Amino acid sequence: MTARAGSERQAGDGGAKGTADVSQRAAPLPGVVRFAVMLAAFAGMVAFGVLLTRLTLEPSAASQALTHSNFRPGESIRDYLDRPALRDTVKQLGGNLVLGVPFGLLLPVLVPRARGLLRVVLVTCVVMTLVELTQGFWVTGRTFDIDDVILNTSGALIGYVLLGRRLGRAVHPRRHHWWHRFTGGPAA
Repeated sequence: MTARAGSERQAGDGGAKGTADVSQRAAPLPGVVRFAVMLAAFAGMVAFGVLLTRLTLEPSAASQALTHSNFRPGESIRDYLDRPALRDTVKQLGGNLVLGVPFGLLLPVLVPRARGLLRVVLVTCVVMTLVELTQGFWVTGRTFDIDDVILNTSGALIGYVLLGRRLGRAVHPRRHHWWHRFTGGPAA
């Protein structure tokens, strides 16, 4: 028996299982489409970076006397929920949630190694902590608030769960590793 016939027979033996496995996974995007999606994600991340900088790192001399740092998780959130002005509460809490969503959507597309749930949460938490520390040390009228980091990270989590995971897998399909031969993992 030739090597080719043996490999055909092996393929035929696992054919039913292999076709069922493949039909459940999305087909990888063609190279040009992948490039276009990654380019659009990069442009989106640059635009988001500019927006993030404008929203978080512009000085606010008018509010300098009103600001105070918050290192206690939940304190600022409770303060906003206790306020009678619902609009300010929604603006502050909702705005911080929405500010984190692009991390959950764009990180899995731009950085294949950061496309897991914990990795997206970790990267977002680190970046937003750095933004908050920058606000606290160098920006007039702004301070560090741990609740902003928590809300931004929660927004990234929401973005990842709703769409980021699917986008990341569509652009960067799972790789076939040598150990998948023994574990029945993703097909090549």
